[in-house]
Amino acid sequence: MNSATKTLLWLLLIACVAANLFFNLMVDESGLQIALSVVSGVFGLGAITGLVLMKKTAR
Repeated sequence: MNSATKTLLWLLLIACVAANLFFNLMVDESGLQIALSVVSGVFGLGAITGLVLMKKTAR
C-alpha cells in the first residue's frame, strides 16, 4: 500500500507541475489563470507534504 500511495503522490506532483506550466504559458492573463495556478500549486504542495510525511514515518 505504501508503494502505491507513493506512486500516486508522485504522479499527482508531476501532473500539478505540468498543469501549472500549462496554465502559465497557454492561458491568457486573467483571474481564471491565477485561480487555476493557485489550485494546481496547492495540490502540488499537498503531494509534497504527503511524500515528506511518508518518508518521515518510514524511518
